[in-house]
Amino acid sequence: MAKTKKNTPECVGIIMDGNRRWAKSHHVPTARGHAQGYETLKQAVRWAKHEHVGTLVVYAFSTENWKRSKLEVGLLMELFSRALTEIGKDAREEDVRVSFIGDRAQFSKTMQAKMGAVEQETRSNSSLHLALAMSYGGRAEITHAVNTILASGKKRASEDDVAKGLWSAEAGIPDPDLIIRTGGEMRLSNFLLWQAAYSEFFFTETLWPDFSEQEFSKILREYANRERRRGK
Repeated sequence: MAKTKKNTPECVGIIMDGNRRWAKSHHVPTARGHAQGYETLKQAVRWAKHEHVGTLVVYAFSTENWKRSKLEVGLLMELFSRALTEIGKDAREEDVRVSFIGDRAQFSKTMQAKMGAVEQETRSNSSLHLALAMSYGGRAEITHAVNTILASGKKRASEDDVAKGLWSAEAGIPDPDLIIRTGGEMRLSNFLLWQAAYSEFFFTETLWPDFSEQEFSKILREYANRERRRGK
């Protein structure tokens, strides 16, 4: 993995919020908002590389998102399927490692195979680790960790046991130093609940499709000036 610059977060998490509101404000279909959000994500990967961030974790699709209308979920699955092909190609060209965290069993066999192929093809890349949280929920992840511990035969679990059983740990993803949420909401929405215990948070009114490199860099500069106590 590329060396992180001093005062630059090693791991950044992003809750990419605002695609549907962006579409509504521009009087275009919801699918257009999600597509524009995907274009911003592709740019964000380049911004993170430029800033020497080691790992970028993005909230792409939550466990709760499955409850949206069948039409919207179907459109999102089509976008994900196309995006996986592009992401794999771009990641190979830009030396980016790609991982997926979440309950993959909810996706089609074809989608699961594409995810596995992208991970396999990019596993040796080292300029940035991009983790896509898909069919992801923090509570589901903690439950998965606990069930892994129970299956091992242990009767008591330590914090270290739980941490090692998380999907993020299985993918080699460190706890986020910084979590950014776009779209004006000020909550985690079930994102990296365990891992965010000592993260710094930044909330912006900017809708995700309008998020820019200038704003990303400004947030990183402000992060660099914060004193992190990690509970001390």
